[in-house]
Amino acid sequence: MLQKCSDHTGSTTWKTSFHEQNDEQDEQENSFPNLPFQLWNVSKFGSCADAAIVGLMPPPLLELQSSQRYYCSVTIGKDSVISAYRLSEDRSRSLVGAILSRVGTATISTISSFSSIIWRREPSPTKKARPKPQSFAKASPLTCVKDPPRRGERLTLSPSGTLAAVTDSLGRILLLDTQALVVVRLWKGYRDAHCLFVEMLTKKEKSTTSSNYYGYSKNDYCLCLAIHAPRKGIIEIWQMRTGPRLLTIQCPKGSKMLQPSIRFSSSNPSYNPLEVYLLNGDSGQLFVLNQHIS
Repeated sequence: MLQKCSDHTGSTTWKTSFHEQNDEQDEQENSFPNLPFQLWNVSKFGSCADAAIVGLMPPPLLELQSSQRYYCSVTIGKDSVISAYRLSEDRSRSLVGAILSRVGTATISTISSFSSIIWRREPSPTKKARPKPQSFAKASPLTCVKDPPRRGERLTLSPSGTLAAVTDSLGRILLLDTQALVVVRLWKGYRDAHCLFVEMLTKKEKSTTSSNYYGYSKNDYCLCLAIHAPRKGIIEIWQMRTGPRLLTIQCPKGSKMLQPSIRFSSSNPSYNPLEVYLLNGDSGQLFVLNQHIS
C-alpha cells in the first residue's frame, strides 16, 4: 500500500509540474507577437530541393485589375530541374468555398448564441486556443524543365534577383534569367560545383590595397559568378552575363567559398561591394576573394 501511495504521489507531482511547465511555455509563446508569413505549395512538378522568390511579376491575363501582389518563384528538384510559379497572397480556393465558409461560420455562431440563451449556462473559463496551421496561398505553375535523369541540386540568386545559377547532377551550371525564365548560359564539366555571385572592379589597373579598396562607387564594379570546382581544385571567375572568364585560382582540397547573408558596412561612406570569402583548406586562412581577383 505504501508503494502504491508513493507511486501515485510521484505521478501526481510529475503531472502537476508538467502542466505548470506547459502553462509557462504557453505564456511565453503568447508574450511574443506573431510574425506574418505566407505558405505556398510548390510541389506541382515534383519534390523541391531548393527555392527562391526572385521578385514581383504582373498578374494573370484575366486578373489585370487585381490589386493583389504576385511574386515569381523558381524551384529546383529531382523530377524537374527548374520550375517557376506565380505566387499570390490569396488563400481562397474558389468563390463558392468562400461563401460556404462565411455562411458556415455565421450559422455556428448563431446556434451557439441561441443555445446559450435557452440553457443559460454559466461561462466556464477557457484556455487560449493554439493558433491553427495557416492554409496554403495560391501558387500557379508557369513552366518547368524536365530532363531525366538530371536533377537540380543548388540554386544561387544574384543580389538583384534577375539571375540565378543552378547546378545539376550531371556537372552542368545553368544561368537563368528569372524575368524571362530563359537559360542564357551553360557551363559543362563542373561536378559538385558551388556558385556564388561576387562584385569586382572593372578596371584592373586600379590598385586594390586595403586602404582604398572601398573607395569606389557602384558603377566601378561589375557582377561576376564565382564557380568552385572541388574536383578540379580551382575557382573560376566569369563576368555576367556573357562575359569572358576573368581569372582562375588554384585552391587546395577542402577549400570553401563563404558569403555572409548581409553586407558588412565600413566607416567609409562609399559603396560596399558584394564580397565572397575563401577559406583555405590547408592553412585555414580566410581572405576576401574580391581583393584577390581585382
